[in-house]
Amino acid sequence: MRWTLGWTLAASLLVSQAALPQLPNTFENGTLKIGVLNDQSGPFGDQSGRGSLVAAQMAAEDFMREAPELKVEIVYGDHQNKPDIGSAIVRSWVDRDGVVAVADAVNSSVGLAVNDVMRDRHRTFIASNVGTSDLTGKFCAPTTVQWTFDTWALGNSAARALKDLGPFYFVGFDYALGAALERDTTAVLTSLGGKVAGSIRHPLGTTDFSSYLLQAQSSGAKVIAFASTGLDFINAAKQAAEFGVTRTATLAGLFTQITDVDALGLPAAQGLLLTEAFYWDLNDSTRAFTRRFAERMPGRVPTENQAGVYSSVLAYLRAAKLAGSVEGEKVIEAMRRAPIEDPLFGTVTVRPDGRAVHAMYVFRVKTPAQSASRWDLYALVSTIPAELAFRPLEQGGCPMLGAGKTK
Repeated sequence: MRWTLGWTLAASLLVSQAALPQLPNTFENGTLKIGVLNDQSGPFGDQSGRGSLVAAQMAAEDFMREAPELKVEIVYGDHQNKPDIGSAIVRSWVDRDGVVAVADAVNSSVGLAVNDVMRDRHRTFIASNVGTSDLTGKFCAPTTVQWTFDTWALGNSAARALKDLGPFYFVGFDYALGAALERDTTAVLTSLGGKVAGSIRHPLGTTDFSSYLLQAQSSGAKVIAFASTGLDFINAAKQAAEFGVTRTATLAGLFTQITDVDALGLPAAQGLLLTEAFYWDLNDSTRAFTRRFAERMPGRVPTENQAGVYSSVLAYLRAAKLAGSVEGEKVIEAMRRAPIEDPLFGTVTVRPDGRAVHAMYVFRVKTPAQSASRWDLYALVSTIPAELAFRPLEQGGCPMLGAGKTK
């Protein structure tokens, strides 16, 4: 029976591989079609959503001014935070519609599923906003580049900024992102001599955090670290302020973005420490991009996610042109040839494991008295340079790396 089962599985795998379409690796009719896949109206809708689509369109327009002989088409899909829906959309895009790259994803479980689809089809996954560091660790692929952030970089920055305050207690998602944030923050924290008082996880979409917060408070922790984002983080942090948790502990958002802080409001968010790779008011280049973005998204500023989509899609298009191919392996190889001077993230280097490396920043949320306008929310605490911001290449466990490829 074991032999029969093994033969059946092997035969199924052969049929599956044989059924993969034979896709052309050159530009068809001078057109590059890119899919933006994310959460439109769920917990990550404000962080990515329509704003990521706008950012990708801006990147396409900027590229077509550089390369008028090429046309870029952007399509959009809502994965509803379900890996099966996300992978089905991507298979249809690539196999039927000629999509050559997929950007954003904004969900670790969905991102890992998309990673498999794009690797099998030799197309590029521009993982602009997939948090899990496993994407460039044990699940790394020669067709994937991970942009903007990952759980190791976020946890590393928080651990460095807060390690001397006292023990951490984690309150996080009970799914891939939350687990990775807690794991990676703990690893860096303990390596720096910090301590963990405990942790607890909650389902995605939780609204009542009272029991979780009381448990965190009773642990005696001096840092309550939220291993969550979007609506779950907003609800948890708001209730922490209501329960007076901030009187005895510092709140840290391990994966907090500016739309989360805006929704939370400064009275509740003031003093929160967080890590981001981008802030709209960081320098002249980020402010210039923000003005352009706001013309299409009135009343909004770009999030870290949306800035990451713009930068990564533009880098992909330039690399595809340089490679003269849409074969994912060749495009990623072209992205690695030289550092990228990016207007939003500074100098970006793509490593052999697919990790795009750049500076990260630790911010403290301003008090209401310090803020001059709705989006004037952050004060810079520290800058983590690129060489310290992301997990060392040799520690990730990427199976693609052989001798001579860990630098």
